[in-house]
This record gives sequence, C-alpha cells and structure tokens, in this order.
Amino acid sequence: MTTIAYQGEPGSNSAAATADLYPGSTGLPCTSFEQALEAVTLGSADLAVIPVDNSAAGRVADVHHLLPESGLSIIGEYFLPIRFDLVVVPGGTREGIECVRSHVHALGQCRKVLREGGWRTLVTQDTAGAAREVAELGDPRHAALAPPAAARTYGLDVVRAGVEDDPDNTTRFVVLSREAVLPEDTGAPTMSSLFFCVRNIPSALYKALGGFASNAVNITKIESYQMGAGLYPSRFYIEIEGHPQEARVTLALEELEFFSSEVRLLGVYPSAPFRIAGRAQ
Repeated sequence: MTTIAYQGEPGSNSAAATADLYPGSTGLPCTSFEQALEAVTLGSADLAVIPVDNSAAGRVADVHHLLPESGLSIIGEYFLPIRFDLVVVPGGTREGIECVRSHVHALGQCRKVLREGGWRTLVTQDTAGAAREVAELGDPRHAALAPPAAARTYGLDVVRAGVEDDPDNTTRFVVLSREAVLPEDTGAPTMSSLFFCVRNIPSALYKALGGFASNAVNITKIESYQMGAGLYPSRFYIEIEGHPQEARVTLALEELEFFSSEVRLLGVYPSAPFRIAGRAQ
C-alpha cells in the first residue's frame, strides 16, 4: 500500500487532498513540511503531498525554499477547493464562543465571520489541530475554523458551515517523489517547474526570461527569494506551461541557462484538470 506524507493532522486539508489523489493509501501525518519531505527522502513514505499556494492567501511560506533543496521531484499537481466550518464541542453554541483558533492562513481566509463575531483569535499550527485542541479542551467558549472532515474526526458540532470569505477559495498541492520522472511529450497539457539563480550581471533576470517571451512559452508562476544576508543574487522558482522536449521550451531553457549560474528542473507533470478547465473559460 502506498504511504503518503503530508503536513498536518488527520482531518486537515492536506489529508483531504491526499485521500482525493490516492484513495486507499496510508496517510503519514507530519508536524512540518521539512518532516514530510524527509519522510520521502528516507523512505518511510513513498510520496509527499504539499500545498504550495492558495488563491486567497498566496504562497505557502517556506515551501519554495524547501523544494529545490529537498532532492525530490514534482510528479503531479492537485487543486483542492477549501471549505472551513466553525466548530465547537457538542452542545456549544455560536453565541457562547469567545475565542476562535486556527492556522494563520485559515484565520486570514475567514475574516468576515470573525469580524461579525468579534471573537478573540488564537493561531495554531494546523487547522485540524485546532479542532483537536477544542475537543481536548471541552470548553464551549472555544471554537475552531477547520475543514469539514475535522468535525467528524474529533466529534465536534458545526455551528456554521462554509464560513470562508471566497467561495472559489482553492489551494494547489504538488506531489513529490524520490524518483525523478521525465514523462514523454505526448502533446497533452504539461507543466514544468524549475529553479534558477541568475548571473550577477545587469539585467540578468530580464535577459534570462526573454527566451520564454520570444518562444511563446507561458510562465504561470515566478517566485523570488533571497538566501543569506542579501549578498548573493536572487533565486527564482518558476512554473511554465510546456514540456522540456518541445522545441519552443528547449529554446527558452537554453536562453535561461545562458544567463543563469544554476538551473534545475524540479519536475515535469500533467496539468491538473482544474487548470485545464480554468484555461478554457
């Protein structure tokens, strides 16, 4: 049976994404992203399912720093619609709530209901963990913002369902493997993820990315981050539409490599149906 590592506790959104992607698999809850990636590296898990960005809250902190150094390969992506319920211990009521706890991203994605309630908030490490803490406290004054599965997992009551601000709230996950997989170019919609570091010369980024424009390769994401004390050139994580074996992508990558001190292909994988459907609209 396939073992999938994820950050969070049973009942979390990461657990839901894992179950959707790999029905019947064994989930391996981890306390941090580093631990989840390490589980795959050490062989205690076959794959890891990790969130990389959210449509409302933006990128997930630290993940883009970890991916290039993990030694793992991205082999898939998945978009999970995000729903949050306001949950309390059995018998608790919305009127009796004084404090709401959840992950910082969840609190940021449910500002309207928090503003309406005027409650004190408490940041926790995980949304499902917040639900577990409320169950353990047994205090009706404490509530959690948690995924729907968390209420079932920890025996809590839902006092208000679907409290997320944006009904289109979606988190994108990537699947990571120890094996670097380069699928054949079949012409099907494909994504490629790369890491690169520009050479320390004027206009290096402009020149490095110019090949994508001149060869009609769409960049869907670009993230920059600095290592050390800012004394070194910026590093970049990008995602593009296309396969490295396509002529246009090959030419764009050649230009990228010319103006970069380092380029690493982090993964080539099928475009998720959610992405393809969105592109068609």
